[in-house]
Amino acid sequence: MAKLYFRYGAMGCGKTMQLLQVAFNYEERGHKVCVIKPNTDTKNGNKLLTRIGPERETNFCFTREDDIFARIKKDYSDVACVLVDEAQFLTAEQVDELMQVVNQLDIPVMAYGLRLNFRRSGDGFDGATRLLQIAHEIEELKTICECGHKATLNARFIDGELVTDGPDILIDDGKSEVEYRAICEKCYDDYKNGRK
Repeated sequence: MAKLYFRYGAMGCGKTMQLLQVAFNYEERGHKVCVIKPNTDTKNGNKLLTRIGPERETNFCFTREDDIFARIKKDYSDVACVLVDEAQFLTAEQVDELMQVVNQLDIPVMAYGLRLNFRRSGDGFDGATRLLQIAHEIEELKTICECGHKATLNARFIDGELVTDGPDILIDDGKSEVEYRAICEKCYDDYKNGRK
């Protein structure tokens, strides 16, 4: 029986690298996969890039209005699995559509993304929240903070300063240096309170 998997972690934990490894393993054994990501992730166009080099083209990028189930049923019903990068940007409805892929097409779906937004409060990401609610299996991928402890948060820095408010999605505003770092709770608190 196919399942919906959610593999989450702070930035830099290797989510995309693991997705590419899974795709490679399926394809090496002669199986087709469908690799998708939201068009919200504008950094690399249609490509998935990793910090250590490997990359690949997606099969398609989707918008928040797209019906992912309908697209996969129409064009990719012959694949062995669907792999979703940046899954936090899915809508709750699109996560339900991925569950339809699992239940109606019997295709496993592995979604990789962030669990929390940079604010550490509020509603978080719709896609991640829904995945945490309904995924058959949930796995945390781990990375470390600059201090060496486990990183659990994604912090936004603009021109080197921690920012704790603003839009959920800010990749490049064209005026400032926007950077995201995976950090631990203590370092987040230290940055927020001027101790770093």
